[in-house]
Amino acid sequence: MTTGARYRLHGLKLSYFTGKLEAYFRAKGVPFDYIEMDLADFRRCARATGIAQMPQVEMRSGAWMTDTTDIIAHFEAAAAEPRLKPADPGIAFISLLLEDLFDEWLWRPALYFRWAFAEDARLMSSQLARTMLRDAPAPLFLRRQFILRRQRRTFLKRDGVTATTAPQIEHLYLRTLAILEPIFAVRPYLFGGRPCEADFGLFGPFFRHFSSDPTPAAILRERAPHTLAWVSRLWAATPAQLAALPVVTEAPADLAPLLAMACEEYLPYLAANSDATRAGKNEVRWTNFGEPWRTPISPYRARCLASLQTAYQALDATASSTIAARLTPGAASLLAKPITPSVTPTTPSTKPRDRNWR
Repeated sequence: MTTGARYRLHGLKLSYFTGKLEAYFRAKGVPFDYIEMDLADFRRCARATGIAQMPQVEMRSGAWMTDTTDIIAHFEAAAAEPRLKPADPGIAFISLLLEDLFDEWLWRPALYFRWAFAEDARLMSSQLARTMLRDAPAPLFLRRQFILRRQRRTFLKRDGVTATTAPQIEHLYLRTLAILEPIFAVRPYLFGGRPCEADFGLFGPFFRHFSSDPTPAAILRERAPHTLAWVSRLWAATPAQLAALPVVTEAPADLAPLLAMACEEYLPYLAANSDATRAGKNEVRWTNFGEPWRTPISPYRARCLASLQTAYQALDATASSTIAARLTPGAASLLAKPITPSVTPTTPSTKPRDRNWR
């Protein structure tokens, strides 16, 4: 995968999902050129795909892809080493479930720590003003103020952050560190000697947020040095190095707390969001650890649930039974339910969908 035309990855060096995909391309040996987005490039990519988000990838064929989970699946479908998708269908499903959990459930604490704390917000609003908005016709201080107001409105006020939910968000980060640290103390990656989709899903929030933004990075250094080392190890991984390591053949038992998080917190939210989306509502309401939550609906996350259901229902009886034993009864029942149509984007579109899609 290191010869021939190069792919073109459009994104930002402080972006959650851009970092996830960069790490995968580096580990897989996908040849790519990085294009740092400004407003003009962001709009151009959105016109091509119908979705205003990052990253976006121009394929060798001239086609475009934008969802990181779909992009990884596309490259893993090719017979190229190193294979980073578990060969066993049941183990592959667990990897997919955890990737989705990390992509979407850790999104909130990653954005919360970036914009709720003054030092972090000041630093990141300045960086965004100098990069993403570098072609905006306004002085730097006005670009920075615009970013700061917009991000706090979008990722704090509108995303359910209140005086009662903020402690839950902070605790989710601390719980995640407490679960991960003993795992990375005994093996290099989540499932064993090689990374898989779950590692790259986890990398998104950890690389460009938790290990980079001042407040969560200080907590990470103090509480979870082995997890911090995993971030560097995955970023430094090379195709030749990974191809020489044993393939993933199991989902170790110590992943159980992460599966519990998926079953008891994330999947119930996905179900509530899917119901609200299908009902045509503007917001989703659910309860987590006894506290009421209200956030805008996410059509993308309705698709996430349908994708997980599709993958689970494609397992044979033996694999399905084995995986169900590692989930809660409610989660297994939800994943086995008939799949209802989810909202899908139109590509291309004259009016690209906004980041509610992500």
